[in-house]
Amino acid sequence: MAHEIETWAEDGGSRQVRIDDKAAPQNALGRIVRVLWLVPSMDRLWIEGADGRRRFLDRAALSFEPTHADTVLAYEKAMRERNRLLKDQVRDAHWYAALEAQMAETGARIHRTRMDAIAELTAAQADAETAFPAADLSLSHADPAIAAPEDPEALKAVLQEGRQRDLYAGRTLTGPHRADLGAIYTAKGTDARDCSTGEQKALLVSLILANARALAARTGAPPILLLDEIAAHLDASRRAALYDEVTALGAQAWMTGTGAELFAELGDRAQVFEVTEADGVSIAEHRG
Repeated sequence: MAHEIETWAEDGGSRQVRIDDKAAPQNALGRIVRVLWLVPSMDRLWIEGADGRRRFLDRAALSFEPTHADTVLAYEKAMRERNRLLKDQVRDAHWYAALEAQMAETGARIHRTRMDAIAELTAAQADAETAFPAADLSLSHADPAIAAPEDPEALKAVLQEGRQRDLYAGRTLTGPHRADLGAIYTAKGTDARDCSTGEQKALLVSLILANARALAARTGAPPILLLDEIAAHLDASRRAALYDEVTALGAQAWMTGTGAELFAELGDRAQVFEVTEADGVSIAEHRG
């Protein structure tokens, strides 16, 4: 089935989406087309805060399960309401019960979907012969002493038991919003945060390619790949391997770089456009 998709962002505003000439939420795109992306800000994924790693994992989970975004939104809405009660030092248990039930149900679903995504990525890496390193992935909690179980009743009990501690903190300290994605460079047994810049980038590329392979196997069609400044921190041999893998996937891939020489290994397998700017207007010219 063909769809007409429009998306844009006005100055200072949020991104808008229209599907078949009707306004739609952004997460509706995931039900029509799978899109994976890698941008320069993600190069620091393994050495910065857990928030970025959770978002990275959630994007992978969303690619496999489009309802994941709605589940995360429902969880965060209930958590914001609970945090408001905690901040206001409300102590009436009845106010918390309904919110904790919602958080437990959606939180357990989030945890399961994330673990399923990790399993998909792990299998896709194991089944491939690639120049990019495999990553041994794990999901942990910010506080190892606090459980984040996938059983709704168990998670609800943990939230209830933690109310007093959360009241002191003024926020919810338990749940999938405190999870962190860990990665070990499998061949070296080294934590991703301790790897070199080039190795960290290679691990990211490996996971994006694994995600794409898993989606292609599951849906019968590869996702669209948006790879911004993809050649940064990759040597010539890994660039060539990346282009070979993207070509083998048969995916529609948009790759950007600061110079044409970075894509020399692609040869005639891609169309090349040069983007320049004049008087505040970007101009794209086809170069071959």
